[in-house]
Amino acid sequence: MNEGLDGRPTPLDGLRVLEISDRIAGSYCGKLLVDAGAEVRKIEPPQGDPLRLRTASRSPLPNTTDAPLFSYLNAGKHSLTISPDSERYRAELAGADVVVLTATRSQAADLGIDPQRLLADSPHAVVVTISDFGWAGPYAERAASEFTLQAWAGSTGFRGDPAGPPIAIGGELGEYMGGAFAAFGALAVRRRAERGGAGEHLDLSMLEAVTLMQSSEWLHSQLLQVPPVTRTIEVPSIEPAKDGYVGITMVTGQQWLDFAAMVDCPQLTEIPQLRFQIGRWEYRDLIHELIGPWLAERTVEEIVELGQLFRLPIAPLGNGSTIRDMAYMRERGVFVRNPAGFHQPRPPWLMSRCRPAPLRPAPILGEANNEPPWQPRKFVGNPSDHRLPLDGLRIVDLTAFWAGPAATHLLGAFGADVVKVESIQRPDGIRYSGGMRTDVDDWWEYGWVFHAMNTNKRSVTLDLGSDDGRQLFTRLVTGADAVIENFSPRVMDNFGLTSDVLLAVNPKLVVVRMPAFGLEGPWRDRVGFAPTMEQIAGLAWVTGLPDGPPVAPRGACDPLAGVHAAFALLAAVNFANRTGAGQLVELPMIEAVLNVTAIQPIEAEVFGVTLSREGNRGHGWAVQNLYRCVGDDAWIAVTVATDEQWHALVELMGRPSWCDDPALATVAGRRKCADDIDSRLEVWFADQQLASAVERLAAAGIPAAPVVSPSLVTENPQLHERGFFELLEHPRTGSGWYPCPPFARLAGQSRWLRRTPPTLGEHNREVLRDLCELTEADLERLTASGVIGTRPKGA
Repeated sequence: MNEGLDGRPTPLDGLRVLEISDRIAGSYCGKLLVDAGAEVRKIEPPQGDPLRLRTASRSPLPNTTDAPLFSYLNAGKHSLTISPDSERYRAELAGADVVVLTATRSQAADLGIDPQRLLADSPHAVVVTISDFGWAGPYAERAASEFTLQAWAGSTGFRGDPAGPPIAIGGELGEYMGGAFAAFGALAVRRRAERGGAGEHLDLSMLEAVTLMQSSEWLHSQLLQVPPVTRTIEVPSIEPAKDGYVGITMVTGQQWLDFAAMVDCPQLTEIPQLRFQIGRWEYRDLIHELIGPWLAERTVEEIVELGQLFRLPIAPLGNGSTIRDMAYMRERGVFVRNPAGFHQPRPPWLMSRCRPAPLRPAPILGEANNEPPWQPRKFVGNPSDHRLPLDGLRIVDLTAFWAGPAATHLLGAFGADVVKVESIQRPDGIRYSGGMRTDVDDWWEYGWVFHAMNTNKRSVTLDLGSDDGRQLFTRLVTGADAVIENFSPRVMDNFGLTSDVLLAVNPKLVVVRMPAFGLEGPWRDRVGFAPTMEQIAGLAWVTGLPDGPPVAPRGACDPLAGVHAAFALLAAVNFANRTGAGQLVELPMIEAVLNVTAIQPIEAEVFGVTLSREGNRGHGWAVQNLYRCVGDDAWIAVTVATDEQWHALVELMGRPSWCDDPALATVAGRRKCADDIDSRLEVWFADQQLASAVERLAAAGIPAAPVVSPSLVTENPQLHERGFFELLEHPRTGSGWYPCPPFARLAGQSRWLRRTPPTLGEHNREVLRDLCELTEADLERLTASGVIGTRPKGA
């Protein structure tokens, strides 16, 4: 048995994974599986994974030394350098439970991998392919980059001051998002295979994974009947204090009122639009005029401490040089020593019965070539059994807002029965935070993030502050496989529904808790949303223009935390199924974000370089930026990473004489001349039509994309061809396009989405009658006393 750091087992003991990857997404998928106890063998080309040579800060590496990023992502794996046409290669494929491959269809063919042929020989296998656009659709073989995928996905298009350029998120967040989705998908389908069902080819599209990082703004436009979103910056957001920047996040109307009280500006409460983030941009000058002097008189520490007294999400700005020294990281022991000599964040989950695998060195190239191949497993089952992978799994879902519902959105799509528990006293706040319809009676049913993240769920309302509500909740737990919540720690404690209480009721239960800052520690009672984590963990620090302040990534880490939670939940369920033992799983949101910004403190420690904002150029060696084209606010995102792409661009421009400069002959030379190249490209693109320029660059093999509003991504032909959007008819709001997981549809399934997002308490009778054995008289009594209902109290 693979034992963890203190003798406790790992949750995925015995899982065999074969990784063939040349990008962060595949390596991070493998890392998540290694940390949970899987054995991962990594097939590399003779020259090694390109990540062995890659530093985010462009710092030189000593000879024979692997880059810290490679050591972080590949610790504990085993390296093979074997040819795709060798018997050993075929044997490794045949013996793996999970194959993770970063390749398009044509690249996979060059590597000798045909998922359907592999599944015919190994019906239990899970083959996860990760590619920029997926294996089907008009863009399937196009070149892309993290930068151009963000532009296609609508992420870049709603960030930044309209007076300047749109701004992409720094730090390659999408790569980690794709890797986390891949790891989750592997575990989901593996569950079916272990129960005698079929394996699967999971075809993951990075474009779809990145699109899930924005808050489904196309539904915002539809449900609230507003124009497409244009770019803005939150007001207030990241603001200058006396001694640095402070991050301020207000999601609810009550938080805005409390903030106005804290900064002693009662005028801010007199304008109704200011209670919603969307209404503050118009008043940005007034807001900054009123709060600026107050902030300038106080240090970041003073403002953060005062914010905690008002229970507001206010945080210091972290960067690579400061993250490790924050009180939370020190007192909770978040950073651990990698055998390569630097410190890295531990895995983002803590389990009461399981521990992560010990942190071992990253492999020497080809070190496992002489190890014997895995022996193929004997498949006992029905290879035509394509029931949904999580069929039969029941989850009681107490989560609210975005991160927690993103986890159960994914679990529900893969077949879990998700029972969402709200109350009429306190519905899920995302039903009406951010904007509200005033022309309808049921205004709480129009929240766009709620709609996007709550398909395939059943809704019950239970007042957990009442004896009846707690008793009914306990009955639901008795027959469940997992409970998941993302309240602050005190909430479940105050209800008397701690993990110990729930596990006493159901010893096989997996209790997943997603507090912002952990169940214990110095920040336990702090309030935090995804923007707070992005500010603390360094993501905001590397987002923005070089000469400007950090810019909020805008909540992309909510779904990131959700996918990590879904992965950890399945890992713990796997353990419970094998051992009969449930457990508490703790997933602090801050630690999920730290895992994807790890390169910042790592490179600060190794190279003494603090990564900062590089605008839309990003870190690395590529020539990359946004350029204006003909038209009103028409921008094109372009990445030129290789010599081949550079030569193709030169040809496309008609071989202008300035390209003959010998300094531009190499990748490094072009990066040094980036300012001059940008000025030349700005002139050339200024005469180009956006759509035709994108197509001509794409045809030449150059990553390019239009910068689109997040409200307009439904017009993308690739997303439609892949089935990323599915049309649902909601009983209150009508028809709309809803997002799916970032995989092609599963074999034997015609769609991902089987239920519309539920109205408040829509399934009270169905769930409480069937699962809790209540009578009609019981239901009427509970309705009369306010324990259950279908309308928010006071509405």
